[in-house]
Amino acid sequence: MTPGELAGVLGEHPEPEGTWERECAYVSAAALRRRLPAEELARRLRGLSGVASAEVRGRGFLRIVLTEPPMDLEAVAVPFEPAWPDFPRTWDNPGFVVRYGHARACAVLRWAGQLGVPAGGRPGAPPDPHHRRVLRVLAELPGRLVSREPGWEAYLLRLALAYHDAHERAPAVPVGDEEPGPVHAARVRVAELVGKVLPGPDRL
Repeated sequence: MTPGELAGVLGEHPEPEGTWERECAYVSAAALRRRLPAEELARRLRGLSGVASAEVRGRGFLRIVLTEPPMDLEAVAVPFEPAWPDFPRTWDNPGFVVRYGHARACAVLRWAGQLGVPAGGRPGAPPDPHHRRVLRVLAELPGRLVSREPGWEAYLLRLALAYHDAHERAPAVPVGDEEPGPVHAARVRVAELVGKVLPGPDRL
């Protein structure tokens, strides 16, 4: 199940809900905005592969839960780069936090090739909550791209902080005698997505 497939049924991109640490949930007011029967939309969604549940809440809001976070998100460079200063290169400078996030993601891609992490294919979602939180922030991108007030500065900083946390707590490349496997491939895929969204140099 992809966000694009959800949008195809709803007529618009749904909004991610929660942290995605335990479940991958979206909410949508498409039935209200398009004046369509909410239960009919929910029934169509339940018939899609990868949808764990689709329920009508309140006056017609839909809550959709996927079996796992989507890994084929369409990551695109945000059409805005804040005029943050390059220095100081400390965690107090949001410009450094964002650019360092991009550089770290690029480094992961270089290391993955050197350490034999499986490339290609469609890896499943990382099981760790840290990378799932990164995917949750990435899932906001389609909605923000069409929003009149996307709030790019706050968004880029949130994504960078979530990625730094995942990078440090759940390494994307094998550590020590650890053998490269599917979990590393999934985390490297997250790094690839983050590197496309965050602005910055490939190395700092």
